[in-house]
Amino acid sequence: MTIMADTGAHPLRADGLHLSFGNVQVLTDVSIFLEPGRITGLIGPNGAGKTSLFNCLTGLYRPKRGRISFGDIQLEDLPPNRRANLGISRSFQHMALSADLSVLENVMVGLTLSRTTGWVGAFLPLPASRTESVAANRKAMSALASLGIASAAMMTPAELPPGTLRLVEIARAMVCEPRALLLDEPAAGLNAVETRDLMRALQRLIHPGLVVVVVEHDMDLIMQLCDQIYVLSAGRVIAYGSPQEVRRDPEVIRIYLGDPDD
Repeated sequence: MTIMADTGAHPLRADGLHLSFGNVQVLTDVSIFLEPGRITGLIGPNGAGKTSLFNCLTGLYRPKRGRISFGDIQLEDLPPNRRANLGISRSFQHMALSADLSVLENVMVGLTLSRTTGWVGAFLPLPASRTESVAANRKAMSALASLGIASAAMMTPAELPPGTLRLVEIARAMVCEPRALLLDEPAAGLNAVETRDLMRALQRLIHPGLVVVVVEHDMDLIMQLCDQIYVLSAGRVIAYGSPQEVRRDPEVIRIYLGDPDD
């Protein structure tokens, strides 16, 4: 069966996910509902299962039990490239930009899966590949502009500060015009000014057709940025709600945020 991505807005959801490696239980009965047009935060202490959940959603891990869906499409049996073709994109904790490519070229790498002429076409002067390359250039510039860093297009990663590099990585995830964007610790290694710029850039990306999910340890960013938050601990969802509701949850205070009276 061929699955084609449409242009509608769809929620991304997981129901009853169980994931284990040998005798180690990583996720237990995890259910989340990620709405388009909203930013959802995913928080919890180290080892809570946040990145493992991301890996299940994007197809890097296959849960032992449970369902994952994007709109009406079931994802459990689809590999990562098929999920990417449906519009599910992600960034990783550690940046992997090529030092030998310009910022623009690094962002264009995000279109590799969508090239109809294949990787060989990128290096041969064929009419179809030239047309595709022009379109890829335009999309990459648009992605950079949406994050406010179009002026860095011709620079190399070595010439840019960490905050701008993080935005370049997000632009690479956005260049394929995803309908679900999963960001794994985007503020890692950034200073306060860079984190503020990151938050503003992410707020500009939001539109009714895009699901945005952020795993992050920076609680100030999460509380200011997100519309809703899931809290994981030891592979289980222990709380869900608005930032205000999560901040007041006794179990969250005990396990993750710490007692405000300490």
